[in-house]
Amino acid sequence: MSEENLYTFENEAYRKTYWHTCSHIMAQAVKRLWPEVKLAIGPSIDPGWYYDFDAPFAFTNEHLEQIEAEMKKIIKERLPLVRSEKPRPEAIAYMEAKGEPYKVELIQDLPEGEVISFYTQGEFTDLCAGPHLDSTGRVKGNAFKLTACNASYWRGDAKRQSLQRIYGIAYLKKDELEAYLQRLEEAKRRDHRKIGRDMRLFMTDDLVGRGLPMFLPKGYTIWRELENYIRDKELHLGYQHVMTPCVGTVGLYKTSGHWDHYKQNMFPAMEIDEDAYVLRPMNCPHHMMIYASQPHSYRNLPLRIGEIAHDFRYEASGALKGIERGRHFCQNDAHLFCTPEQIKEEVGKVCDLIFDTYKDFGITDYRCVLSLRDPADKEKYHDDDTMWNTAETALREVLVDLGINFTEEIGEAAFYGPKLDVNVRPAVGAEYTLSTCQLDFCLPAKFDLKYIDSDGSEKTPVVIHRAILGSLDRFMAYLIEETMGNFPVWLAPVQVKLLTITDRVNDYAEKLWTELERANIRVEMDSRNEKVGKKIREATLEKVPYMLVIGDRDMENGTVSVRTRSGTDLGAMTPEEFKALCLKQIAEKDRSL
Repeated sequence: MSEENLYTFENEAYRKTYWHTCSHIMAQAVKRLWPEVKLAIGPSIDPGWYYDFDAPFAFTNEHLEQIEAEMKKIIKERLPLVRSEKPRPEAIAYMEAKGEPYKVELIQDLPEGEVISFYTQGEFTDLCAGPHLDSTGRVKGNAFKLTACNASYWRGDAKRQSLQRIYGIAYLKKDELEAYLQRLEEAKRRDHRKIGRDMRLFMTDDLVGRGLPMFLPKGYTIWRELENYIRDKELHLGYQHVMTPCVGTVGLYKTSGHWDHYKQNMFPAMEIDEDAYVLRPMNCPHHMMIYASQPHSYRNLPLRIGEIAHDFRYEASGALKGIERGRHFCQNDAHLFCTPEQIKEEVGKVCDLIFDTYKDFGITDYRCVLSLRDPADKEKYHDDDTMWNTAETALREVLVDLGINFTEEIGEAAFYGPKLDVNVRPAVGAEYTLSTCQLDFCLPAKFDLKYIDSDGSEKTPVVIHRAILGSLDRFMAYLIEETMGNFPVWLAPVQVKLLTITDRVNDYAEKLWTELERANIRVEMDSRNEKVGKKIREATLEKVPYMLVIGDRDMENGTVSVRTRSGTDLGAMTPEEFKALCLKQIAEKDRSL
């Protein structure tokens, strides 16, 4: 880091220190305004910061405005931030005297011998390891904003005290803040939850359960098209598809190792008939058992088992986000059982399938990451150094040989092996993983999988775990936000809408509807006694790719007047000409609309 960038947001340490100082300024403002409010925690995050409060009232936008005004006063006061340390008994007594029970608990839980430090600015002192800026005056008073207030739980435990979390963001310049706030507005416009609700694609209801989305007819139409798309590609590449149960015994997951390494992300076990079952969080163990159900020879490897599988994970309530991250989702999963000699070719074919799929959907902004284990973390990862060194070296060499550009990240591997993650950069928000390809020497050994090699000896296969669309749910959320619901014709839940100008043309319109429907074009008809302008506006808001306006002249000439949702008037066409146009775009997965 050059000296000129040391005190800019290019420097991550300075950026986080800046935001952490802002969190203390916000907490001080809250305590000045409402001394009865109790303090919990207030870390910097990326981007910005938050602070959790226990308040006897609900914070509103008006409260946030008051807090912002008080923060500006504190910034103008240029209060120095002074660090101090206290021994444990004195620190506990100090926070008890200030009436801060959450701080007392944090101090009590600190390991023996750990330094207990505080930061003081004016009349305000907070338990904190730091670091901080040297003065509140270092923060730009016209370049910060409190952005939201949400519910939270003390220490993330839903059984503990309910708190309120206030989020904030700050930059070094006002125009940088304004640019960020504009990005937030764009994110709201593109939010798949809002678009999904407006277009009636999916819904959630707390009575059904948080994180358990339900796909409505139009949303399930898109989901089904995605399922058919990827299944057809896989069938062409020699995959065999299976269907397996959504539950498994605890014993199955103890064998796989998920019970030891992934239990905290699984739903609790259910006791049935003197056995314990869990909702499955992934499909690997089931597919291992399918492979183990019959003998195999090197001659019938690789064996590619695919499934669009329903999975369940106990995601924290704060992490839930529509269909992007839920407690129920459907993975485009597959497991490739192969010999060590086949690893390079099979990983290459998986990468080709990923990138070919991305071309079909116009996905160009992504990066590849080789995710490795953290050797020091003995809890998260299967403990076998030899296996890990073999797997990581093998996958790295394959990616290099294939000419794939990638970066490496420690601590992001699956518990059983390294993986290639393909991370997309969406139109708004942080990047996330869509596709993954994982190399596994661990689970085949745990399930004692075998094949007979060319020399007649028994060998253990290697397994490649891969997901091209990731989960169909998350992939659909990504598409909604990228297109803002303006799906290409082949994916649009309604591809064509017939709009009648007068009741006299209804019979003609119904004949056209039948003709298009028989051609497997998804079509609706609006024959209400409304002005055609209103019908066009409503169809446009519904993001229907094509609108066929039908009046007396169209009926007399045997034509339709074609409009697109973007407002382009394509003029009059015969039904045959339009049908050919539409079917060609569907077949070619044309993205021009």
